[in-house]
Amino acid sequence: MDVKRHSRPGAAPSALADARSRPTSARVAGDELLDAARRCVLAVGVRRTTLAEIARTAQVSRMTVYRRFPDVRSVLAALMTREFSGLLQRVNETGDQAAHARDRIVHLAAASVGALSADPLFRTLLDVDAELVLPYIVERLGATQHFAEQVLRSLLEEGHRDGSVRLAEVAAQARSVLLVVQSFAFSLRPATADVDEAALLAEFRHLVEAGLKP
Repeated sequence: MDVKRHSRPGAAPSALADARSRPTSARVAGDELLDAARRCVLAVGVRRTTLAEIARTAQVSRMTVYRRFPDVRSVLAALMTREFSGLLQRVNETGDQAAHARDRIVHLAAASVGALSADPLFRTLLDVDAELVLPYIVERLGATQHFAEQVLRSLLEEGHRDGSVRLAEVAAQARSVLLVVQSFAFSLRPATADVDEAALLAEFRHLVEAGLKP
């Protein structure tokens, strides 16, 4: 039965017609909802993003979103993990031509700072909802930080084996590099207001290189 054909002229679309125009929860992938959440955050920031707005942007019902995520916080946490872990993974894949593990770590660290600082979602988070970043600096490490640390630990262990990285406790070494990287990533824009960015990143690379060199 064609709902639109049997509707009265000028009548509002029926609930059935609206339901048929929307993808069902079985057809909506989690990434589609996260893509919609990303568009919402870029438009209005994290705090003003709601499940209702995510549903409207994804063109699904709110119940479809609720079936996958219990609240907006869980959607946003999944979004941040996907976006930033994916970004770091892509950056890591660009270091395959490094001479040894230390060179790859230095490349990864500098490229991560540049990529995060330029990322629209990361910039929106710092510009509009910077207070939401504070817990991941002063209270706990998030999933993305743990992912980055795992990558670093693997590279540091490789560097210990090939002799390019100073021997030290891997956990402490990885955490130290992580803290330096995130401090530069969070502060690169204000730090380069009166200092050349290329020069600053060159010094950053020197710091990481010198700290790891045997």
